[in-house]
Amino acid sequence: MSAAMSLPARAAASDGPVILRPISAADLPTLEALLADPEALGPFQWYGWSDPGRWRRQWAEDGLLGEERSQLAVASGGALHGFVGWRRRAVVPGAPYWNIGIQLFPQARGRGIGTEAQRLLADYLFAHSPVVRLEADTESANLAEQRALEKCGFTREGVQRSLVFRDGQWRDVVRYSLLRGDARRA
Repeated sequence: MSAAMSLPARAAASDGPVILRPISAADLPTLEALLADPEALGPFQWYGWSDPGRWRRQWAEDGLLGEERSQLAVASGGALHGFVGWRRRAVVPGAPYWNIGIQLFPQARGRGIGTEAQRLLADYLFAHSPVVRLEADTESANLAEQRALEKCGFTREGVQRSLVFRDGQWRDVVRYSLLRGDARRA
């Protein structure tokens, strides 16, 4: 993959076009700081402290572009806004699909950057892998992420009750999917 994603990018606010690109060594301290800051992660992403060196070790091994799990930087106008990721899932071994996610810095939220990044990621995964299904899930209270997924053409499939444990409580999760043949919104 080139330094920036080759699919057409769209503008987000006045930052210029949103792009996805491989995460560089220079990005690691900023992204590691985000992942270690409960307030910056926001109300739906803090699950407690975890291994602070995990990202750096994974980046040294495969540049965060592995066969089973990968991440790309979300940027526009030269600014790093966060990252998108995907991981392989399968109900049966011969039918894998990707589960996608996103994490943005607080100042990048609410500006259309996340919606565009997820749209670009869906385009990228359908163009560069044979999977027929993309899946995303978010807590039922995360209405902004649900709107972003729906703007990208994802279909709400249902609620999985008490699926994640965060902040002392079991929480419901809404599951979304996008199939290769689904009509996509521009």
